[in-house]
Amino acid sequence: MDSIKTMKSLENIEHSERLIKTDSSKNATVNTETGLHLFRDMTLGRRFEDKCAEMYYRGKMFGFVHLYNGQEAVSSGVIGAMKLKHDWFCSTYRDHVHALSAGVPAREVMSELFGKETGCSKGRGGSMHLFSKEHHLLGGYAFIGEGIPVALGAAFTSRYKRDALNDQTSDAVTAAFFGDGTCNNGQFFECLNMAQLWKLPILFVVENNKWAIGMAHDRATSDPEIWRKAAAFGMNGEEVDGMNVLAVRGAAERAIERARAGEGPTLLECLTYRYRGHSLADPDELRAEKEKEFWAKRDPLKALEKELLNKDLATADELRKIEKQIDEEVLDAVEFALSAKEPDPNELTKYIWAED
Repeated sequence: MDSIKTMKSLENIEHSERLIKTDSSKNATVNTETGLHLFRDMTLGRRFEDKCAEMYYRGKMFGFVHLYNGQEAVSSGVIGAMKLKHDWFCSTYRDHVHALSAGVPAREVMSELFGKETGCSKGRGGSMHLFSKEHHLLGGYAFIGEGIPVALGAAFTSRYKRDALNDQTSDAVTAAFFGDGTCNNGQFFECLNMAQLWKLPILFVVENNKWAIGMAHDRATSDPEIWRKAAAFGMNGEEVDGMNVLAVRGAAERAIERARAGEGPTLLECLTYRYRGHSLADPDELRAEKEKEFWAKRDPLKALEKELLNKDLATADELRKIEKQIDEEVLDAVEFALSAKEPDPNELTKYIWAED
């Protein structure tokens, strides 16, 4: 077992080292305002998830909880390049940070994790089923691949309104987030085919964190470079360093531009890594320490901070102030959620059936 772990870890590291050396000219260029926004968004995602872990281990939060630590550059990079409350988003069971990036208030997300009425899904969804019509979040989905057809439908709606109903203002783009393990499922291939056939405005965002629960990515697929699978459909595919928010944002900007112009979808593979186990119930014993150490050195938050400081887009004091504000916001979200109202048992079937 140890030899297999070491072998797979070396393969993961070799693939990732190749990405580090890629041309940085394709990275997004940012100013102070955008750079600080990205730092704030990524910090909120990291600190929020850390607080979730604390609440879970203290016995305050229950159910399945899958955290996003380490993958923040993907959420902030893609969603930050899109138009909030205009474009659409579909997530997975690892959906807290996507919701936050889409603009769902931290109070609403935390309340949902505590099963409270003030949650964005009214306490009915929990960790894996965050939803917000207001923020165009089409849901988190517990089973892999479930959200891709939903995202496809949103993209089809955008194109149909424009082409069939002659609504020239209909240019919304949809981003469907999912992991590497999903890319061996039928929904993935079927939806890629339809999206390219109809030139739908959708981004298929693969968050390749190298592991599908306890299965190493390279052991589960005949071609581990997922972005290449786009070629089978004549679709644009791109591989990007998912630990570099500016690299992700640059790729997202190119894909969004093509989508809005009617040039169709993009399969965007973001090579990233989760810093915690599959869920908070996972002791994380399957991944080799050498692999974890490699990725810990590539922390996307530290990389962005270095970029902002080196380009004089921010000062260390400004970044520490943001972190303090985020800590206060997260603490406020917890206090709000703990004191919030429980769902009324008499309304058990509310939001299930259509109302008159």
